[in-house]
Amino acid sequence: MSDSPVVPHHIAIVMDGNGRWAKRRFIPRLAGHKQGVDSLKRCVRACVERGIGVLTVFAFSSENWNRPADEVSGLMELLALALGREVPQLKKDGVRLHFVGSREGLSSKVREGLDAAEAVTAHNTRLILNVCFNYGGRWDIAHAAAQLASRGEAITEASLHAAMGMSHVPDPDLIIRTGGEMRISNFLLWQAAYSELFFSECLWPDFDEAALDEALQAYRSRERRFGKTSEQIAPVHSQSMPG
Repeated sequence: MSDSPVVPHHIAIVMDGNGRWAKRRFIPRLAGHKQGVDSLKRCVRACVERGIGVLTVFAFSSENWNRPADEVSGLMELLALALGREVPQLKKDGVRLHFVGSREGLSSKVREGLDAAEAVTAHNTRLILNVCFNYGGRWDIAHAAAQLASRGEAITEASLHAAMGMSHVPDPDLIIRTGGEMRISNFLLWQAAYSELFFSECLWPDFDEAALDEALQAYRSRERRFGKTSEQIAPVHSQSMPG
C-alpha cells in the first residue's frame, strides 16, 4: 500500500529536451526553448488545477553558460520577454514567483525584471513557482556555507538548509526529468535527499497534462519510508485482522 499523498505538495522538474525537439524539426534550438515556455505555462495551469502547492523548474543551470554564445544570449532575451509578457497573467492566476540562483553575470535588465516579477506576485498564495535560473545544486550548498561562515555561525544541517535558496518551501516530493535522460544534473542536490524520481521520455515542449498525470500516477504508487520500514509506516493488513 502506498504511503504517498494522492497529490504531491511540491513537484520539481528538469525541463530537458528543448534543443532535441527543435533539431528533430530542423528549426533553430531557440525555437525549441520558446516552445518550452508554452509548455511551462501549460504545466503551471495543470499544477494549479490539481492542487499542487509548489512547482520548481530548472530553467538555466550555472553550467549552461558553456553553451554557444548565441544560444545563451537568446535565452536571456527569451527570459526578459517572458517576464514582461507572462507575469501579469501569473499575478492574476495567484502564482507567486521566486527566482533561485546567482544574480552574478546577469544583465541589469534581467536582474531588474526578476526583482519586479517577485515583487508584483509577492502576495499570491495559490501556487509558488520557483524558477532556478543561473543555478546549480553545488553552488547552492557552497553559497549557503559561505554565508554562515561569514556570519560566524555554526554549519549544521538545520542552519545550512535555512541559508539555501529553497528554504522558503518544503523539499520536493517528486522530481521529474523529461527528455529521457536519467540523471539530476546538479539540480536540488541537498533538497532531493528523499524525493521520488520520475524520468519521462517526453521532450519538454511535448510535456502536457497527460504526461504530468503519468508522473503523478507513478508517485501515487510509491511507498515513501524516509528510512523506516514498510511495517512502521503502513502496518501489514493481516496484522490488524482478528485471528
